[in-house]
Amino acid sequence: MTVEEKLGQLAQYTGQWATTGPEASADQEALIRDGAVGSFLNIYGAEETCRLQRMAVEESRLGIPLLFAYDVVHGFRTVFPMPLAMASSWNPSMARRAARVGAMEASAAGVHWTFAPMLDVTREPRWGRIMESFGEDPYLSSVMARAGVEGFQGDDLSDPRTLLSTAKHYVAYGAPQAGRDYNTVDLSRRTLREVFLPPFRAAADAGAASVMAAFNEVNGIPMHAHDRLINGVLRDEWGWNGLLVSDYTGVRELIQHGIAASKAEAGVKALRAGVDVDMVSGIYGDVLPEVARDGRLDEETVDRAVRRVLRAKHRAGLFEDPYRYCKPDREDANTLTDEHRRSARRVARESIVLLKNEGDLLPLSKDAGTIAVIGSLAVDRRSVLGEWAGAGRAEDAVTILESIRRGAGPDAEVRYAKGAGVTSTSKAGFDEAAALAREAEVAVLVLGESYDMSGEAASRTSIDLPGVQRALAKKVYQTGTPTVAVLTNGRPLAVSWLDDNVPAILETWHLGTEMGNAVADVLFGDYNPAGSLPVTFPRNVGQVPIYYNHKNTGRPPAEKDYTSRYLNTPWTPLYPFGHGLSYTTFAYDDLRVSTERVEASGEVGVSVDVTNTGERAGDEIVQFYVRDSVASVTRPVKELRGFRRIHLEPGEVETVTITLGPEDLAFYNRNGEYVVEPGYFKVFAGGSSRDVIEASFRVVGEPHRAGVARGGKAE
Repeated sequence: MTVEEKLGQLAQYTGQWATTGPEASADQEALIRDGAVGSFLNIYGAEETCRLQRMAVEESRLGIPLLFAYDVVHGFRTVFPMPLAMASSWNPSMARRAARVGAMEASAAGVHWTFAPMLDVTREPRWGRIMESFGEDPYLSSVMARAGVEGFQGDDLSDPRTLLSTAKHYVAYGAPQAGRDYNTVDLSRRTLREVFLPPFRAAADAGAASVMAAFNEVNGIPMHAHDRLINGVLRDEWGWNGLLVSDYTGVRELIQHGIAASKAEAGVKALRAGVDVDMVSGIYGDVLPEVARDGRLDEETVDRAVRRVLRAKHRAGLFEDPYRYCKPDREDANTLTDEHRRSARRVARESIVLLKNEGDLLPLSKDAGTIAVIGSLAVDRRSVLGEWAGAGRAEDAVTILESIRRGAGPDAEVRYAKGAGVTSTSKAGFDEAAALAREAEVAVLVLGESYDMSGEAASRTSIDLPGVQRALAKKVYQTGTPTVAVLTNGRPLAVSWLDDNVPAILETWHLGTEMGNAVADVLFGDYNPAGSLPVTFPRNVGQVPIYYNHKNTGRPPAEKDYTSRYLNTPWTPLYPFGHGLSYTTFAYDDLRVSTERVEASGEVGVSVDVTNTGERAGDEIVQFYVRDSVASVTRPVKELRGFRRIHLEPGEVETVTITLGPEDLAFYNRNGEYVVEPGYFKVFAGGSSRDVIEASFRVVGEPHRAGVARGGKAE
């Protein structure tokens, strides 16, 4: 291979949108023929990808096939719940199924490679990309990481129904200062190791084919040039040898970061740091050939990256059959099928969280008389899909209003009023909405954010309901009609007024193509909600960052002076991590450990009895937490270390057991060693991080080296 051909394999460009769909430009077609491009993003469709693939294989000198990549984040044509919502299911099998359907549809459209799952642990609701994350907890994120990788990649990447997965954004992109996207990240090595790295380790262990570098810097070094974290931790320490791709123009942005004076310097620093593929910057393909010929870039560095690209193409089976992914008949047969829509509805139902249900207002009777549905989001067909909606189409989506109308009984009347737009400051529609509510037996307020208020470059300084939606809620509440608030949003919102006044609140996020049907299923009781929050809901933005696995401080918060509290608001969250109610009730009893003394290298079983004490069958997410009571460095007040989603009939009791091993009890000590220290541990079990019962055990013997932090047992 010539140096131009080698560096061409490391170059990725984006397609353009034409009236017939995504395509390559004439200039890009010339690059294909010259062997000067290795992959494209944002080009899909069996016909177009096959045409370009044929050009690469039959018209370039070496005939190396192309990789086609696309952001299949939570579905392709069939859109599933956004990842933060999917994490609310606490069901990795659902995350795996969503990724599997996305892979089947996208691969049938000629796509080989997805830039998902997104594994950025975040405690920052102002940050728009929280919707794309699995929330604030490294353990839950690690479990979902493995499920996503397994769903996209299947058992054999040469199977044309699979996609190369990408663990992104490596690393700590979810901790931007001030919650502003792309902003500086400055955190301790301990926090990096114990909070932000574990989901990526889980993805690497699951065989993730690729990793994407993050836009941010970490402690002064931009991730696109962070040799220690890419080559040092990811490759050398963890033994991962996949393909490392830049984010969009991430290589060129090293100039703006101020660590490179030119495109050439940026390209050399990125490639030496282990960034194999340059997405869109055009530096590897356009600038680095001359740098390599001049001897400023060693050949081995280039060859190492090229081997990784070629290995990925080999794993995808493209050298065996470059056209295996672009067969129009398979595209037609695997797009938006009835089976895929059923899967999307099931995952959407499992992702809904019942935040409040005072007086058992929910579920609604299907013969409730007149039901007033109020709020523009009830009819917003595009917003139900959420951001990063793949190739999803609004015309395929089911709105909340139309599903309520279908779900209501023949004697019920469903009436609708807009009230106000999502960001509107006009109250002109308030009187109509109030009049409608006054005449109804129940009002369903659909409130929240439109799809474009979260996602990339969509940070907010306020996490209140946008526009005049809170005022609309007050107007409806003042009619005296029993009211249900249905929240549809991409981030945790500060909804203290709703919690203080509205009897029933559902968090439904952006649930995808089948959102309306899933919401109606829950409203009318055809499905008993069981989702739990994967992220803490603050009372107001002034509490941010607020998260369950915090440290205790020397003066823990209490209702007295000179403790770690606020003067004007409680220190506690509005809704804690793990919170989620049901139309039935559950009791936790007899939390016990298999032994009260265990060696540091040993294991301890933890069991709890869970009883359905209500009158309906339902699911419960049984959560287990651990605390190291006294250690050589301060430890969090709780850390999630296991969970199970179980189904119980009324009166049924199930004993749920997990096993805690050294990796569940270890932490990084003062010397940076990942160890289990002897001492007393508390273990907690319950239906949230707040509502728990506890037991204890003691670790004895000498400290034990436990390897590295990673996610553990969930299924």
